[in-house]
Amino acid sequence: MSALTHFETPLLKTPFHPRTEAANRLLAWGNWAGYATALTYEDLAMEHSAIRNTATAYDLCPMIKYRIEGPEAADYLNRLTLRNVAKLSVGGVQYTAWVNDAGHLLDDGTLFRLAADRYRLCCQERHLNWLSDSAHGFDVSITEETEEIAALSLQGPTSAEVLRLAGFAIDGLKPFRMADYSLGSGQLMISRTGFTGDLGYELWTSPGQALPLWDLLFDAGTLHGLRPIGSDALNIARLEAGFIITGQDFTPADICLREDRLRTPLEMGLGWLIDWEKGHFTGKAALQRQRATGTGWSFVGLEIDGNIPAEGAILYRDRKHEVGVVTGACWSPALKKNIALAQIRTQHAHALSLWAEIYALRELHYEKLMMHARVVERPFFTHERRRATPPGRF
Repeated sequence: MSALTHFETPLLKTPFHPRTEAANRLLAWGNWAGYATALTYEDLAMEHSAIRNTATAYDLCPMIKYRIEGPEAADYLNRLTLRNVAKLSVGGVQYTAWVNDAGHLLDDGTLFRLAADRYRLCCQERHLNWLSDSAHGFDVSITEETEEIAALSLQGPTSAEVLRLAGFAIDGLKPFRMADYSLGSGQLMISRTGFTGDLGYELWTSPGQALPLWDLLFDAGTLHGLRPIGSDALNIARLEAGFIITGQDFTPADICLREDRLRTPLEMGLGWLIDWEKGHFTGKAALQRQRATGTGWSFVGLEIDGNIPAEGAILYRDRKHEVGVVTGACWSPALKKNIALAQIRTQHAHALSLWAEIYALRELHYEKLMMHARVVERPFFTHERRRATPPGRF
């Protein structure tokens, strides 16, 4: 596309767009990484219900994807990320994150080991410059392959049955593992991964196989409640699962303008990712210092009184001392509770008297509500079927 005419088509279309456009009865579209992505197709409540009760398809194509390959790819990724990449075997998937020299979060994502010297890193934001600069001295090549891959998330209790009926032998596929299958004249990679806290898979193929894959799945899923879902329903599910999103729950360090908004993995509840024994990695020294002195901020799950979502609410101790902010919130249909994720000053992370300042729009007027909040364990929702191998039949 010419740089002089890009404004004529401001949002790109994914390889699945002919199907998602036909299904989007509300014409509700949003911008995800420069692509048009469906927010809600038809009914938000039904889409969320399908995540927890049947099966759902979500277009993952806009997710940023990097191919990292070369004889020193593993060494490079061990230097870049928080986890020990040497422990990731071929066919495995690793949730991970990476930081700058000061230990501040840049992004989190999933790392796939496709071969001994080839990986795929999937994330929310674009980081090619950082990844390339970090590769100095390593025999490795880094290529953004977002447009080369059509990706679809298939999630929900009947998702395994849909894949079985579509002809894919997935019974032996364990969580955070992947396998290759034939798809028409091409290939399909299926990973047992997802963003809902439930049984689910992610499917990876070439753009030319996108529509045949969609049709195959929906033919197989006719009697198993398969329906497309948009980002609004997925957001409710990820909140129930207690998962964070870059740009919503924390600001990436490379675009953060205010010093007091920078966050580290320790402050965002991601300290469990860090392998302190693997050797040097970017930001290790800074994180070791913070581990020794303690964090100023903590990331917590909340249950809040009432049924008005507390999105963006300021948190107070004793109704008057500001101590934090809600980064994501919803009324959970699965739990019948008002839940939230929040950044909070560490010294107040277990205070008994926490209050959320919520503004509820009621017939054109906002009403200020001060609702009691309680810190609770995450995830809010989880289910044993998420890890059962082989998956049960629903």
